[in-house]
Amino acid sequence: MAKLFPFRAVRPTRDKAHLVASRPVATYKSNILSAKLEENPYTFIHIIHPEFFEDDDNKTLPNTPERFAKVRAKYEEFKANGIFIQDEAPAIYIYRQTKNNHAYLGIIAGASVAEYKQNLIKKHEATITAREEMFTNYLDIVGINAEPVLLCHTFNEKIDALLQTCTQDRPEYEFTTTDKVKHELWVLDKEKTAAIVAAYEEISCTYIADGHHRSASSVKLAERIQNENATYFLSFFIDERKLNIFPFNRICKTMNGMSLSSFLEKIAKDFSITPLDKGNTPNRMHDIHVYCEKSWYKLSAKEHIISHSTPTSDIDAELLTQHILAPHFNIVDLKTDDNISFLSGEKGIENIEQKVDKGVYKIGFALHPVSMEQLMRVADNNAIMPPKSTWVEPKLRSGLTIYPIRND
Repeated sequence: MAKLFPFRAVRPTRDKAHLVASRPVATYKSNILSAKLEENPYTFIHIIHPEFFEDDDNKTLPNTPERFAKVRAKYEEFKANGIFIQDEAPAIYIYRQTKNNHAYLGIIAGASVAEYKQNLIKKHEATITAREEMFTNYLDIVGINAEPVLLCHTFNEKIDALLQTCTQDRPEYEFTTTDKVKHELWVLDKEKTAAIVAAYEEISCTYIADGHHRSASSVKLAERIQNENATYFLSFFIDERKLNIFPFNRICKTMNGMSLSSFLEKIAKDFSITPLDKGNTPNRMHDIHVYCEKSWYKLSAKEHIISHSTPTSDIDAELLTQHILAPHFNIVDLKTDDNISFLSGEKGIENIEQKVDKGVYKIGFALHPVSMEQLMRVADNNAIMPPKSTWVEPKLRSGLTIYPIRND
């Protein structure tokens, strides 16, 4: 069963929700970030970037207890100024994000640390211990979680019907952000909350679609502090059919001394090569589209290199690494090699062309998206996806439903 934990969210007042909600700091260009901080006193970025208005002498090093304490202080300042309120009773929250005519509809609630440890919340990505420790210390000092882990699950008719019924009511929040994304949030009453919690008991397991480090750090924190809220972590539960998985495309700074013609000649034993009039995302598995010297080519993997021996061996990102990047480009470790970079497929194929045409990168590879079936198979077998295999939507905004870790 999937155990959902209703909680008393700290959240912006209705009139300020659209001003508070923010994307992660790293997604903003520096000039836009500065403008937001200077012009919007309510943006949640002030909390996660509290030193913006300080002079250099007062700024603290990133990822230190001193800086985390400043984050906590800024959060308390927002509460004291009435920007945030806290719900009086524990609740489940329904959130819908509409982007490019696609509605991402799901549940915001606490997910169980115990279920994570029992592998009922399944993982497909390895985590870095140092990053886990850093974020655990952050959560411990700041005392809140404002960015939900994205958990997906198989379709459930009862849950879907409840979501459709609950969203007939007027949402507590309804606003559109400047990136043309519509956001809606419903606060469920006691009866509807209980119905959602009961319905999720039919879900046998969930899968982490995004947020492996956040969830792992919450589990570590639960071992440090003893209270009920700490035994759950902020999550967004969504039916797998409502997710969108985009590929992570690759661009390379080097071709290891090869010309385009010699590269195509070398890979011809493993791939059928077809020139393309224009670039697009491959529409079937085991096709890889290549951009180099202002030309596109389709590489179709031949049967002898397609293996089903492991849960990851037939994933296109792995095929690319094992049969092109490693043997021909000498790019073996995708996590550390500076010659390779990754581009979200959500931004479109033109992004590859722009990067390569500027000359810093020599060649680009467009991949077919990983399927939900592939992701679940990897997680079910306790395996690890190749690095940067998926870009999962939706990306939730921070600050709409803040999860207090210490029951405050």
